[in-house]
Amino acid sequence: MPSRTPVAPHTPGPVRLGPDARAALRPATAGIGPGFWHSRREANARTSIPQGPELLESAGNLHNLRLAAGTVEGEFKGAYPFVDTDVYKWLEAASWQLAQQDDEPLFSHVDRIIGLVAGAQQPNGYLNTWFQLKENGGRYEDLRWGHELYCAGHLIQSAVAHHRATGRAELLDVAVKFADHIDTVFGPPGSGKPVDGIDGHPEVETALVELYRETGERRYLDLAGYFVDRHGHGLLGNEAYCQDRVPVREAENVEGHAVRQLYLLAAAADLATETGDAGLRTAAERLWHAMTTTKTHVTGGLGAHHDWEDFGDPYELPNERAYCETCAAIASVQWSWRMALLTGEARYSDLIERTLFNGFLAGVSLDGERWLYVNPLQVRDGHTDPGGDQSARRTRWFRCACCPPNVMRLLASLEHYLASSDDGGLQIHQYVGGTYTAEGISVRAETDYPWHGTITLTVEDTPADRPWTLSLRIPQWCREFRARCGDETYEGPVTDGWLRLERTWAPGDQVVLELPLEPRLTAADPRVDAVRGCVAIERGPLVYCLEQVDHPGGGLDDIVLDTTRPLAVKHRPDLLGGVTTVVAAGRRRRIPDAGWWPYTCADDSAQQGGEPVELTAIPYYAWANREDGSMRVWLPTS
Repeated sequence: MPSRTPVAPHTPGPVRLGPDARAALRPATAGIGPGFWHSRREANARTSIPQGPELLESAGNLHNLRLAAGTVEGEFKGAYPFVDTDVYKWLEAASWQLAQQDDEPLFSHVDRIIGLVAGAQQPNGYLNTWFQLKENGGRYEDLRWGHELYCAGHLIQSAVAHHRATGRAELLDVAVKFADHIDTVFGPPGSGKPVDGIDGHPEVETALVELYRETGERRYLDLAGYFVDRHGHGLLGNEAYCQDRVPVREAENVEGHAVRQLYLLAAAADLATETGDAGLRTAAERLWHAMTTTKTHVTGGLGAHHDWEDFGDPYELPNERAYCETCAAIASVQWSWRMALLTGEARYSDLIERTLFNGFLAGVSLDGERWLYVNPLQVRDGHTDPGGDQSARRTRWFRCACCPPNVMRLLASLEHYLASSDDGGLQIHQYVGGTYTAEGISVRAETDYPWHGTITLTVEDTPADRPWTLSLRIPQWCREFRARCGDETYEGPVTDGWLRLERTWAPGDQVVLELPLEPRLTAADPRVDAVRGCVAIERGPLVYCLEQVDHPGGGLDDIVLDTTRPLAVKHRPDLLGGVTTVVAAGRRRRIPDAGWWPYTCADDSAQQGGEPVELTAIPYYAWANREDGSMRVWLPTS
């Protein structure tokens, strides 16, 4: 086995800006200490990532690489042409994990699987086991469904992660060779290249930008720009599903397959950052605003339709039929982080916080062993589960297993989405216990957030005799706050979501930020028909839900919340790994005797009144970790 190169301190994360980037902010380093996210990452490191090689073996992904390398005989395993990406996403997750801990067994697995990937690559750089084995050629002839460039994108991202985490280049060499091959094949009319085309599933675009950042090779940035700008010109049939109906620069709203749209827009933000392209920046800002105002669930989940995994129409935000694919939540975080760096605006990190705590984290069980592909906001009484990737029950693995390794890689790299710096100082985007470090500045955070709203920040290292600004994001949901620094108290002003504290800091200086966490009732825009007459319970960044298991004696479909009674908070260290619940008053509606017709006169009061019941709401991320049953986020008020 080749010797391991020691990991450099402050390993750069998934986004490392180029030397000429036009970003307002630069990614900073954070070390996550004890607290909420530390426990979730421990489950990822202890259970989720280590089980990856066994699952990839049993599903046939690694077998396919051996077949392509010619070291075994047999048949291709898997139903889709993109199964290689499960390997690449796992390699990325494992690489980020290796940047944090010296785990020799994990390192050995990574080294072994990289050897399989390298062995499967063809001399010209091409690598896709489906087309090398099952299709027996036909390369780049089915760009709508073939996913060859999508697979290449995930390979590139895993290679960049491995190089940054370990200092070794075995996988990066594979990725560079494939990228160079792609650059000889794809180009605009008149370029002399044989294919003017795009992949039906964007991903290679943002990966190529990161490969440019890692290698300094400008051709990769130019190739990414070509791919982004060729979307929307009918190369795949003018379909929104493939992001081919409207060019990015002209689009007015997000549409089509949610994950594909978000990966494409992450690339648009990357290109705007590296090139200063004002048109792409304007489009990205416009589309992010349209998405959040008209197509985002209260959990941060995205994707209204099971059919085509689609965004749907503005304000079409169903509950029990919400798709909200876990991969879409991850893509949303990736895009919003790039927008936060590009613009410096806190609203992008507001959405990241909401998505991380709710729409994303629900995708993995508390023990790290089981997964949700879709994340509905309601499971009805008597629900008949379809199974597979549309299941409302947690599943060990999927035939299309894109979500599990995607969760692994985001959790393993989470410390790179928490803080940033600029020439003026340090910005803290997400509140975790641990240490934030950037350019001579180090700030230690102590907090039990999101269960408690006190964040104590202590300056540990600081440039001498030079003032700098500590910027604290005040969450969008927070109506009032208080910050103390020595004898000074701050309650504003907040500019673009930031409380900015400028002074000449000294080691030992402390800031104590208080974010009140009283539970609250949230109503939706009245145009969201699916939840008219309903409210959701929230507390701090957490969205809450009811589960049937906490309400014996009936289901949830007849529950009505009493909004005139106060909400109470109860911490339950014995429940779901330790959660703070919200206790509310409600009743069970009187349901008329069943007849042959389920409709009645609107003036009929038979359904009014009902039996009082105490409601226990748990954080949405923790649902589906106990016995099967119904669940709902939005609660009727009448």
